[in-house]
Amino acid sequence: MCGICGIFSNSVPREQREIIVGKMMIRLVHRGPDGEGIYSDEHLTLGHRRLAIIDLEHGRQPMQSADGRYTLVFNGEIYNYLELRQKLIQQGVSFRTFSDTEVLLQLLIHQGVAALKELNGMFAFAFYDNKTKQWLLARDPFGIKPLYYCSLQSEIVFASEIKALLEHPQIHAERNWKAMQHYFTFQFCLNDETLFSGIHKLEPGFYIEGQQQKITQKIRYWDTNYQVDEHHTEEYFKDRLLALLQDSARLQIRSDVPLGAYLSGGIDSSVVASMAATHLGGSVPVFTGKFIESPVYDESHYAGIVADNINAELHEVIPTAEEFVTLLPKLIEAMDEPVAGPGLFPQFIVSRMAKERVKVVLGGQGGDEIFGGYARYLVGYLEQSLKGAIFETHEEGKHLVSLESIIPNLPLLKQYHPLMQQFFKEGLFDSMDARYFCLIDRSPDIMQMLTGDALSSIQPEEIFNDFKRVFNHPDTLSYINKMTHFDLKTLLPALLQVEDRVSMAVSLESRVPLLDTRIVDLVTSMPPPMKFQAGKTKHILKQTVRNLLPQEVLNRKDKMGFPVPLKEWMSGGVVRDFVCDTLLGQTSRDRGLFSPKALETLITQEGTYSRQLWGALCLELWHQVYIDG
Repeated sequence: MCGICGIFSNSVPREQREIIVGKMMIRLVHRGPDGEGIYSDEHLTLGHRRLAIIDLEHGRQPMQSADGRYTLVFNGEIYNYLELRQKLIQQGVSFRTFSDTEVLLQLLIHQGVAALKELNGMFAFAFYDNKTKQWLLARDPFGIKPLYYCSLQSEIVFASEIKALLEHPQIHAERNWKAMQHYFTFQFCLNDETLFSGIHKLEPGFYIEGQQQKITQKIRYWDTNYQVDEHHTEEYFKDRLLALLQDSARLQIRSDVPLGAYLSGGIDSSVVASMAATHLGGSVPVFTGKFIESPVYDESHYAGIVADNINAELHEVIPTAEEFVTLLPKLIEAMDEPVAGPGLFPQFIVSRMAKERVKVVLGGQGGDEIFGGYARYLVGYLEQSLKGAIFETHEEGKHLVSLESIIPNLPLLKQYHPLMQQFFKEGLFDSMDARYFCLIDRSPDIMQMLTGDALSSIQPEEIFNDFKRVFNHPDTLSYINKMTHFDLKTLLPALLQVEDRVSMAVSLESRVPLLDTRIVDLVTSMPPPMKFQAGKTKHILKQTVRNLLPQEVLNRKDKMGFPVPLKEWMSGGVVRDFVCDTLLGQTSRDRGLFSPKALETLITQEGTYSRQLWGALCLELWHQVYIDG
């Protein structure tokens, strides 16, 4: 786990490039406090900050081949590096280290971009051929590790974080209005957009090839495959899924430093922690957080049940309102750009605690998107079942969820009645894409807060078209596949951005064993009724691990993620004062983005909290940190 950066150019002097890359590396020191390295020639400069996890003595980067022709800077982990190393040895390749970095280097030398399909891991890297002057930038299939780039007139500049790119004298922090519209709507940006004009993210599962200062092609090397396997039984899929879950955990516990696991008390983190404990053959430290403002913000009881079940040492932390006020501006800076919800804050607090005891931590990120765990999927199918019952339609070829079959699973929606009120207010029985857009669209509330000038620049039709291009994957015939596909491609990378930044802010490596391409390929090939039987969220996962987890955890109907008591905090005290000072202060008023009157109305509603208030707060802090300088 590291930070990487570099400049490709045929005209900028080497000394100038090295000064810039040196400044970029300083901005990435939190990603790699254990060492640094730099490589330059007449066409490029590469920088690396190292967090030593595998082969602590010999994994230094940039790493070059023995003949000096090839150079690699790499952020992440290749979990199957031992198996790949053995295959290369059998082919006559010799190694100087036991690091996964050298395995990746040799694999790229011998196979080129074809090597990407052999990698099981999380990664972002730059690979350079000094003879041909060609280079390669690549990012893992799910976007676990970040990579950003900017194309200038005579340079390509890249880095693990946007703040490092901003050290380049020709790259400036300017607002990208199209991406802002994405943020208003989804609270993340689609495709390769970022909130910074001219700065792009390399999308998950893509690589870029180039030569000197030119990009020659951008290629998707991995994508989800929804060719449904109708031949195998549910028992086959459960057996295969269990084997892959176990093997992913086996690979991802490989570490030369202490390792632990996050444990929220939900199914995903419980599966990961339980399988890690089984493979490690002993107690593994696990970490959880809770709030004391109300029992609805405390799920530590379930985390304790799982910890006892696996004989794990449970560590708890209680985030406070005072910490929220102190840390949020720093977390917005760490994030580069705001995405997703307020879970960012407690995740950081738990990561900070974990870092005191371990250097690597496993988490359950990805389970909701892979296995269909969000309550909004059930809301969507409630409408579909009503539509089918009334109009006798079956848009998916056969009823995946009928009105009769969905009824026993509806208690899951008790805590989501505001969402359903909004959802059923208009557009009932419209097309699948329009209805799911309605479920995730946050813009109606945000629009009420924008000033007239900002509001007049919004292009709703363009945003909806951007959404449809992702949602309507040609192979996703079923609603559940369309919904989970959209979330895998958009929401998940945003959540992984949070995962990456809150862990790397304290120099902690976070691994996510559920995000294995073998697992995703298996689940996307399952018949949809098997995954979302009668509207049962995570049906196939629950059936697969039913003998692994305590029944009290397995049968929960009240899992909420990591909720933050902002509603209680907004009723008075330091958080309310902080929000008022930030959003109603002169700096925010002069910006002219949000209507002060609308913000005042929202803030002064006693004891209320909304995602639009959170979105506005994060955007204003982002402007103050980055745009205002």
